[in-house]
Amino acid sequence: MVLSGENVDSFGLLALGSNMSSEFGTPNETIARAIMQLNSNGIQLRAVSRFYKTPCFPAGAGPDYINAALAIRTNLMPETLLDRLHTIELSFGRERIIRWGARPVDIDLISLDNIVLPNLETHALWRNLPLEKQKELAPDQLILPHPRLQDRAFVLGPLRDIAMTSRHPILGLTVGEMFAQLPQTAQDELKPL
Repeated sequence: MVLSGENVDSFGLLALGSNMSSEFGTPNETIARAIMQLNSNGIQLRAVSRFYKTPCFPAGAGPDYINAALAIRTNLMPETLLDRLHTIELSFGRERIIRWGARPVDIDLISLDNIVLPNLETHALWRNLPLEKQKELAPDQLILPHPRLQDRAFVLGPLRDIAMTSRHPILGLTVGEMFAQLPQTAQDELKPL
């Protein structure tokens, strides 16, 4: 894929979560409103998953979440798309104060075509980071695909609804295969609404 300034129509996957009410209502209503806002300015919705109730991650960090996933088409470059997602989060009152803290909305860029950013070595570093370090450290640059996609039922579950056969560009596994490799207890935590 070309990563210059050219306009390219890219296929992306987003994950959304909410475990706090916003000015737009409950977490369910907040997610629904965020989805409406995402369908504009260079982002076209292609598919929306069901909403799921999932336990807060990490355990004890707040109330349970409502999670969903989106398939999109965009002509935005990855960093520009990420900036757009952060702007939408901010409009819902999202503050990045506590890592993995409660939030009205979280919108993660999970993947964009088969792009790996910034490189394989850096991706491997973040993908293999121990959980204790994940709690303390956040990347200062965009990492694609999301480095812990393969570990999170609350992301993979909704993604199965809309992108079951999407393949991880590094691991070579589909969304369905990655979900199937999760512990059964993690799979069972997903509750469709």
